[in-house]
Amino acid sequence: MTTTAPGTVPVEGGGPARDRVYAWLRDGIISGELEGGRFLDELWVSGVVGVSRTPVREAFHRLEAERFISLLPRKGAQVRTVTARELEEVYQSRRLIEGHALGEVCAARAGAPAEMAGLIEAMDRAGKDRDWFAVSGLDRQFHRAIVNAAGNSVLTELYDTLRSRQQRVAVRALEARPERLSIIDAEHRQLVAAIDAHEPAAALRLLNEHLRPVSEVVSALERG
Repeated sequence: MTTTAPGTVPVEGGGPARDRVYAWLRDGIISGELEGGRFLDELWVSGVVGVSRTPVREAFHRLEAERFISLLPRKGAQVRTVTARELEEVYQSRRLIEGHALGEVCAARAGAPAEMAGLIEAMDRAGKDRDWFAVSGLDRQFHRAIVNAAGNSVLTELYDTLRSRQQRVAVRALEARPERLSIIDAEHRQLVAAIDAHEPAAALRLLNEHLRPVSEVVSALERG
């Protein structure tokens, strides 16, 4: 089955062809333009991105390793559906990493990273346009700022491996419960205040509440 994504045009930009194919497919899957269950044909993708089939195949294997797609014999590549279990596991991983980072940042008594306030405002603007892809990307930058401020490069690299799955889960959660954006905004502001006050216990409590899978979102997803 060959697919046609909304507004497909040849993808421009520098860098290796496999990276351009990967980035285009990844962003399409995260944003939901390439929805769960959809089949992707090598020939179609190569035509859209303007490359040969070899870099498409390489991008497919990378996306499969990152659990964005499944490669099925004689059927091609199928976009995986975000499941409730995946959402819960991503949140659990984030609580472990971000919780540790919060403790380090509060102990350093340097306050919240400067960029966090601006990211809150940018999320608010993107949310008014219901641009969940942009909102999820800004949300990730907000939380990554905490991890990066802890000063542990290995921990930051580990956190970065969650990037695409973290953002995809966030998009699905916002699609399921867009009204939660105001709650997210309030919790972000409270988290910044707790970091500025050097209160690790309060910051951790807020983070755990913030990264708690919402039952209405979980129930809207397949169990997996």
